[in-house]
Amino acid sequence: MTKNRSIEKPDFDDSLSTMNDDNQSLILYNDDYHTFDFVIETLVNICKHNSNQAEQCAYIVHYKGKCDVQKGDFEILKPMKEALTDKGLNANIE
Repeated sequence: MTKNRSIEKPDFDDSLSTMNDDNQSLILYNDDYHTFDFVIETLVNICKHNSNQAEQCAYIVHYKGKCDVQKGDFEILKPMKEALTDKGLNANIE
């Protein structure tokens, strides 16, 4: 025999809902101007990707139109975004 028990809902911690606000994505968009080698080299130098990771991101950008190339706090991503756009690449933080 089972007894009906009331299940208490845990209190919601509002601090957890803001945790994702600091976890932004640096998105790189496709263009028709830059070569794969240029994009790969730029991702290695700016985002500190290894060559395989940079190559995979370059292919994703080419075939899907965009790729999440880095995640992190806005303060960390902002200089990377600016460096990518200074190189002529189309990037945004979302």
